[in-house]
Amino acid sequence: MNKNPKKRIFVKSYGCQMNMYDSNRIKNLFEPKGYSETRDLTKADLVVLNTCHIREKASEKVYSDIGRIKKIKKNKYKLVIAGCVAQAEGSEIKKRAPTVDYIVGPQSYHKLPSMIENNSNFINGEFLQNEKFKNLLFKSSNSVSEFVSIQEGCNRFCSFCVVPYTRGSEFSRSINEIKEEIKKYIDNGIKEVILLGQNVNAYHDDSQNGKYADLAYLINKISEFDRIKRIRYMTSHPNDMSNSLIEAHGKNLKLMPFLHLPIQSGSDKILQKMNRKHSVKKYYEIIDKLKSRRPDIALSSDFIVGFPEETNKDFDQTMKFIENVNFAIAYSFMFSSRPGTPASKLKEVDLSTKKARLSALQSLLKEQQKNYNKSFVNCALEILFDRKGRHRNQYIGRSIYNQSVFVNSVSNLIGKILNNKIIRSTDFALEGKL
Repeated sequence: MNKNPKKRIFVKSYGCQMNMYDSNRIKNLFEPKGYSETRDLTKADLVVLNTCHIREKASEKVYSDIGRIKKIKKNKYKLVIAGCVAQAEGSEIKKRAPTVDYIVGPQSYHKLPSMIENNSNFINGEFLQNEKFKNLLFKSSNSVSEFVSIQEGCNRFCSFCVVPYTRGSEFSRSINEIKEEIKKYIDNGIKEVILLGQNVNAYHDDSQNGKYADLAYLINKISEFDRIKRIRYMTSHPNDMSNSLIEAHGKNLKLMPFLHLPIQSGSDKILQKMNRKHSVKKYYEIIDKLKSRRPDIALSSDFIVGFPEETNKDFDQTMKFIENVNFAIAYSFMFSSRPGTPASKLKEVDLSTKKARLSALQSLLKEQQKNYNKSFVNCALEILFDRKGRHRNQYIGRSIYNQSVFVNSVSNLIGKILNNKIIRSTDFALEGKL
């Protein structure tokens, strides 16, 4: 009989790419402890809910999952609540859900194995970014593309956002540390890295022989790895869109021609209430500079609809702005008040108005994305294939403009970069032919 049966860990990740990165690192931390990942909740010895606090009712979803897991597992497991909800509402979670064994914030989850070993079920919500990254283990979760966290936290304090309170102030990792992590992924065969940060273009490293190294400098250093063929980054703030980064889009061929640059509103009045500290005019100027260096760059953004005190005029300005820029893809949300943020004290727009505005805005964005994808039919696109599709002999990859592209092939295409002729487009994807 095996005296040390293999233990299993189940991790559910909510929200953004940063949470997916953190979830993968949590799995890596427990591998040396004898845990293997399971996607079957009923077989898990350790359950980790890695939470997100950006949207309204995020915590309620967590409590709902806690109740569901309790019924399934009947106390034959250890339950961890990690991430931003844990950071923001740790004491409340412990009070409302005593079945939770461990609570740990996004900057201190490296302590989780020792917390479990020592049966310390206290709330660990310290901001320990520098210590965290020095204690993480890095093993690729993918054989083609990998997220790399280079910057965390935010100093911007947008009036609607909880990130500065749940992730802390801005912290950038050193270039040497990032390169060492990427080397481990290269050994697993990856060809693409996606650099992550809550405010990724605020990245800086002052340790490079006295030089100020910004995101553009880091991208150029990463591109020196021969086996890295593609580099992307997200999410950015317009105020940190430096000239050097704009120049990198024109000169560095490994930096993909795609930029996710949230503006949130096309009204200067609303941008001021959001504490964004930039104007619509400044955003236009950034786009003009980018297109002068890389005319084919695909643009993406975020929009919040129904922000407090948003009038019909403000909303019309946002719609006009979207028409002028013509986005390849964009994401939109109704305003949801986050407790403790300045925007939570402002007078809200009524729900029916918010819903109507969101519907109109999403209709416009969907039409733009549909037309953008349609413009590639009968054109050739370079695709990096990273996974199998749902159908037999179907493979899915990403174009240089970050579109999802599917093709049929009897040969395994995963990890290959191939030119494809686009034969059909949908609202959200492209169909290619080798």
